[in-house]
Amino acid sequence: MIAKIIVCIIAGLGAGIGTGFAGMSAAAVISPMLITFLGFPAYEAVGIALASDVLASAISAYTYGKHKNLDIKNGIIMLISVLVFTLVGSFIASRVPNRSMGSFSVIMTLLLGIKFLVKPVMTTKENQADKDLKTKVIQSILCGMLIGFICGFIGAGGGMMMLPILTSVLGYELKTAVGTSVFIMTFTAFTGALSHFTIGGMPDIPALILCILFTLLGARLAALFANKASAKTLNRATGAVLTGLGAVMVVMNFL
Repeated sequence: MIAKIIVCIIAGLGAGIGTGFAGMSAAAVISPMLITFLGFPAYEAVGIALASDVLASAISAYTYGKHKNLDIKNGIIMLISVLVFTLVGSFIASRVPNRSMGSFSVIMTLLLGIKFLVKPVMTTKENQADKDLKTKVIQSILCGMLIGFICGFIGAGGGMMMLPILTSVLGYELKTAVGTSVFIMTFTAFTGALSHFTIGGMPDIPALILCILFTLLGARLAALFANKASAKTLNRATGAVLTGLGAVMVVMNFL
């Protein structure tokens, strides 16, 4: 029981910090830790991670929105595209044999962290404001389709896909990108958790509660810091967090 408490606290805090700083899905941290150190079945571990994502993403989105670092209109458009094309990707994936994409999120986390350290996102809100409404809507739909399809096809964490696309393709500055990402992830995580618990039944309740509470705590603290930090500091902090978590998960894959 003590081991379970320690692992859940560490996993929750790590996942929450990743969510609050970079819009990272808790599934990328909590799932492998529960599976590796506590022997949880993969399906149950993912369900717990997705449930932890819901409140952590919601409190992060609230914090970013309060500081005007959230694009709700384009976020809703992208959310619809993501949800629809996640189903499309999942359907096509079920028809493709011998997929081995489980390490995608781990590699993506590590590379994204290094990217923020080496080449920070220094875009300003003015860059996004220069785009006309039609361009924003079209780009949001197309990016949502791409993110949803990839998430459904290979099971990659949506947060890790959204952040580079929001910053590189849509031209968001980092804070607005993270804020919009966690807003979308609140709903995608909720639908994912609901489907997991409906199909697989309720998970280990103590582990579920611990992971939810400490992911929420980590996300709240990280989001507060992120919204008050300068762009340069936030890039460095985000890069350090993602690189650290990515490196830990790479090591865990060999355990």
